[in-house]
Order: sequence, then structure tokens, then C-alpha cells
Amino acid sequence: MRQAAGPVSTRQIGEVPGLDTGVRGKLEPLRGKLTKPADRGWVHKRPDGKLTTRP
Repeated sequence: MRQAAGPVSTRQIGEVPGLDTGVRGKLEPLRGKLTKPADRGWVHKRPDGKLTTRP
């Protein structure tokens, strides 16, 4: 997220380590893992579902 110019989607995050982002089943576990840092306030989850770093 820090390398991105703006908000990123789960699909964009999954492409970095080389996950098969065309398969929804590969993205759902990643989405669940990204929810925890958002709940803890480490990253900001926008209403459209994209993630950004905290200022």
C-alpha cells in the first residue's frame, strides 16, 4: 500500500506476490487477512472497499 500512489483494492494487493487474482477463492482469504489490520486502525478501509495507509 505504501508503494501505491493512491487507494488499492484487494486484487491489486494480491497481484504483488503473484496470487492468481482471476479466481475469487484466492482473494477471499486475502480480503479476510486485510480486514484485521483495518479493524485495528493500522490501515484505513474506505467505503468502496479500497485500502489506504493511515496518514
